[in-house]
Amino acid sequence: MRHFYFFATLLLLCCGHVFAQRIINVTSYGLHPDSFEDASPLIQNAIEAIGGEDSIILFFPKGRYDFWPQLASERNFFISNTSSEEECPSKRKKIGLLFEEKKHLKIDGNGSLLIFHGKMTTFAFDHCKDITMENISIDFERPTMSELTFQSVSDSLIIASVHPDSKYAIIDNRLIFYGEGWTMQHYHAIGVIPTEGLLYYSTFKPLQSADTKLLANGTIQFRGNFSKAHYVAGEVLTVRDPIRDHVGMFVNQCEQVFMHNVKIHYMHGLGIVNQFSKNLHYDSIWIEPSRGRQISCFADAMHFSGCSGSVLIENCRFKGAHDDPINVHGTHLQVSALLSSTKVKVRFMHPQTYGMEAFFNGDSISFVHATSLQVYASGKVKKARLVSEREMELEFEKVSPDSLRVGDCLENITCTPDLTIRNCNFAGTNTRGLLVTTRRKVLIENNTFYRTGMHAILIADDAQSWFESGPVKDVTIRNNTFIECGYNISVPYVINIAPENHASIKNYFVHSNIRVEHNTFKVFSPQVLAAKSVDGLTFLENTIEKTMTSFGNVTLASKPILIPQCKNLEIKNNEYRGIQAAVQTKP
Repeated sequence: MRHFYFFATLLLLCCGHVFAQRIINVTSYGLHPDSFEDASPLIQNAIEAIGGEDSIILFFPKGRYDFWPQLASERNFFISNTSSEEECPSKRKKIGLLFEEKKHLKIDGNGSLLIFHGKMTTFAFDHCKDITMENISIDFERPTMSELTFQSVSDSLIIASVHPDSKYAIIDNRLIFYGEGWTMQHYHAIGVIPTEGLLYYSTFKPLQSADTKLLANGTIQFRGNFSKAHYVAGEVLTVRDPIRDHVGMFVNQCEQVFMHNVKIHYMHGLGIVNQFSKNLHYDSIWIEPSRGRQISCFADAMHFSGCSGSVLIENCRFKGAHDDPINVHGTHLQVSALLSSTKVKVRFMHPQTYGMEAFFNGDSISFVHATSLQVYASGKVKKARLVSEREMELEFEKVSPDSLRVGDCLENITCTPDLTIRNCNFAGTNTRGLLVTTRRKVLIENNTFYRTGMHAILIADDAQSWFESGPVKDVTIRNNTFIECGYNISVPYVINIAPENHASIKNYFVHSNIRVEHNTFKVFSPQVLAAKSVDGLTFLENTIEKTMTSFGNVTLASKPILIPQCKNLEIKNNEYRGIQAAVQTKP
């Protein structure tokens, strides 16, 4: 026994030595909290001090740290779902904190607030492994979102107050929004009714052409024709330039990334983009606005493209996104040329997604007919090569199927993750709550969806529009609460399973094995579940309760459950309160 304790103690000491973490205090490299000085070049000195070492803690003494783009790190990054060649020709990104090829690194913010200026990406992790980031808050001094509240509204006169964070000027009687190094060139507007938690598409055009006058600091008078704008007193008009020239945070080809207790109050461009990364765990991430603003995120809050392993999102809060809080998908690339019996050229088709390696040596793939979304064969990549920003050349281990044609698509099925989303809260978005297309196991449980403007959950798959793949094979949606979702669409099904297969194949179904169980639906309109082309759909022991709220743009004639072109259905033991149970099997 004595020998056992000796060897156990020796093992603990050895393990402690192997995994001992060296602490790098950022103040040792010139950063000082609450100094309001530019931390951008100094933080890179601290990051460079890590070198190739493992097991480092990068520590921030608690306080405020400011980052400007002028001296920030720069890298060329092609990022999924961001911008086309025309929208943003340069892929050069300004990055506040850049981590490349780091391993076993922990970033401890110790409750610090990082403030970013201008237009920039806050963090980028590129080819890193075993990264932890925790106890940190992120915001922008001047968000690229501008917000103004209508105090009074008539067909010809509006009085509005501009949020203090939204810098503006009145030039030649016209309102212009500007920021640190930028002016707004194009206007994408979403209206917010804060007291109701409602967001909807709006317009800034009537204000652009209105005669504008400053009444007092932050209070503006507009004279013009507003009769068709549908503005209302108390509404907050939120306005941004639609070009996604940056992302909020970028996780690129990383493995084992854990973020905990991170509060993000604003992100410019697409949100946290995770691209071809593996094993991601986001716990207690709060993406919510601060300082009385309404919007926290320029577009999607969390975006996962081509990820693998396990994606776990838990205890998170999402409020004030200008697009979907969470989107998980792969990318269909279209076959553009048949080079030989084992070689093809494939092409990125959507304007905003291109330039990255979408296939890697050894990846498993599916061959897909684009119009029907039929997966008709599988294969394996022997060699993958990016030959231009738009095209890849793939060599297969075996001869390609005889039915392969130009115009078909390939999906990388190795780069598809298991997905768990639990104990999260979704509110304050004019679009959907979740977009989910991954063929591996999906669990969505114990979440609350409050007044998402469109479907709370959308399961799509397409090879002709966004080219976001692919089919789902094992989805469980249970113990969630859905409250008055879908007010922005005419047929507001809370859960919509809608693959974009424009041609049907007899006895072929795009999706399979979807279970919707033990959920509570509080609906203003009876539409709860729509599903198309599903083999194996369960809707079991859910509660559907009609609320007293009504919205004017909704079609009330549709049945609670719409399930055309589906088979192996189990719909039973559901409780309907104030709604007559009905299932419609034809569109």
